[in-house]
Amino acid sequence: MIKLFIGGKGSGKTKTLIELSNNAANTSKGSVICIEKGSKLKHEITYKARLIDTDAYAVCDAEALFGFIAGILASNSDITDIFVDSALKIVGGDTASFEAMLGKLKAISNDVNLVMTVSIPVEECPDGIKAYV
Repeated sequence: MIKLFIGGKGSGKTKTLIELSNNAANTSKGSVICIEKGSKLKHEITYKARLIDTDAYAVCDAEALFGFIAGILASNSDITDIFVDSALKIVGGDTASFEAMLGKLKAISNDVNLVMTVSIPVEECPDGIKAYV
């Protein structure tokens, strides 16, 4: 299942993602992964979740993010939740490739809760992205 939190900067998306991530890490019987751009969440996310900085792995577009998430899923079958903060920023703001990536992620993340924050005003959001809100 893919769920997106969409809104402008300062609308509380990251705060919601932190709460969901920490709750999942405390209740999940499997692994919880939190992906971010930079290292701003290292004091916010519980140690029970795996926190990964995309900058450390040169993830800079939608294809790279898809491959990164696919690799994480392929390496650990116990993953129950993946949280991605600033997903559109990670892919360089390219909404068309982000939308295509969502379709590919949907095909490989059947048993995983995949939650992403996307900083884009709702009225500017393409329908293919709105479908996951």
